[in-house]
Amino acid sequence: MAKTRVLLIGSGGIGTVAALNLQTGQQADVSVVLRSNYPAVQATGFRIDSCDHGILENWRPAAVLNSVPDTSADHTTRFDYIVCCTKNIADSTPRLSDIMSPAVTPGHTVIVLIQNGLNIERPVQARFPSNIVLSGVSRTDAHEIAKGVIQHKQSDNLNIGAFHHPTIHLTELTAAAEHFVRIYSAGGKTVCRHEPNVGLDRWTKLVYNATLNPICALTGLDTGSLQTDGRSLDALVVPAMKEVVAVAAAKGYLLPEDIIPRTIASNPVEKKISPSMLMDVRKGNLIEHENILGEVFREAETLGIAAPMLSMLYHLCCGVQLRLKKAE
Repeated sequence: MAKTRVLLIGSGGIGTVAALNLQTGQQADVSVVLRSNYPAVQATGFRIDSCDHGILENWRPAAVLNSVPDTSADHTTRFDYIVCCTKNIADSTPRLSDIMSPAVTPGHTVIVLIQNGLNIERPVQARFPSNIVLSGVSRTDAHEIAKGVIQHKQSDNLNIGAFHHPTIHLTELTAAAEHFVRIYSAGGKTVCRHEPNVGLDRWTKLVYNATLNPICALTGLDTGSLQTDGRSLDALVVPAMKEVVAVAAAKGYLLPEDIIPRTIASNPVEKKISPSMLMDVRKGNLIEHENILGEVFREAETLGIAAPMLSMLYHLCCGVQLRLKKAE
């Protein structure tokens, strides 16, 4: 049986772990598109220190590329899936849709967004109306600590489901999601589930992402340090989480009653987890505040839900983003 052809864009921490799981299962051939880390990986491969896979030296997927290939002229080179693990910086260019466009075969390629935030499917579906778009919600801790060097400290846990599509039938959407789950899980080193209710799944993660992520970035503290300091937890984290829960409820997504303590507990103090936004600020990279925080704040405004903490965090992040852009 022919292997599924996968193009993965954005092979940082999360992306490299995804490529590793897909390639390990031997049901997919994975081509990864790299940018700044291309010379290092082309020369010596990835070095991966993974809690799931152990220490791997000189690891390579099926192909390492420095640009997105154009598959429009040759049907035999088309990709079955394009997996996007790039940072989702809505207020910068180039747009993700422009980046992936040369490799998207209309009506065939399934686009998988393993990215943070809310409403991220809208620009992709608008650009590629005949293609299925899947939601990937990742709960793990993996970072690129040097060019081609990946540190993976928290076991991979990935939920996959199809975003609603106005013209593609649910059975086709479900089949694409379940097939991706199978090839991703085939290596037995990860937990990957089909999650049909992608809206609820994304709001559940936003309890973490719209709160701890920006608060850690703004304070410069990891999640363990924030929990050790009870004032930060009580005055910043918990109130912001309550606002996210309220906005979700107004959108029709009733989160579990224990979602706040459970979210906090999922970041053990001793792990000292540094969320992605904090890592980006430390590196001087632009942050994902528009999709993971701005969209929640805008939903609150539209619905007339009071969200003073989210408003403050969002506008502070806008200031940080302005500083980062000026430093580029």
